[in-house]
Amino acid sequence: MDCIYLPGQRYYGYTGALPEEQILGQWFQVDLKLWLDLEPAIQTDDLNQALDYRDVIAQIKHLFTSQRFTLVETLAGEIAALGLEFPQVQAVEVHLTKLAPPIPDYTGQITIQIRRNRPAPPSSEN
Repeated sequence: MDCIYLPGQRYYGYTGALPEEQILGQWFQVDLKLWLDLEPAIQTDDLNQALDYRDVIAQIKHLFTSQRFTLVETLAGEIAALGLEFPQVQAVEVHLTKLAPPIPDYTGQITIQIRRNRPAPPSSEN
């Protein structure tokens, strides 16, 4: 299975359990891997046979600008579900990083990693 990797996407959003996170917002980083078969695009050199990752990026940006969540885990799950909305994507891995979590005396980051696979189609056995 081939992979399109979209690292280092930065978005400003309003996700967090603290009231100030919901009001002031903060920066997040998304590193996204999408697994799919790239062979049709490779063989034809045709964008119509490829996943246009500009659409994926636009959908993620829309998610950050239109919704608020209490948990970073929920936001990461929504990004994963969004990736699987593209029919050619068979699996998705999201690394969602809260770049400056509001934790006293903590200078690190917090990253949630989620991997989801497209459900197998129902069996046609009778």
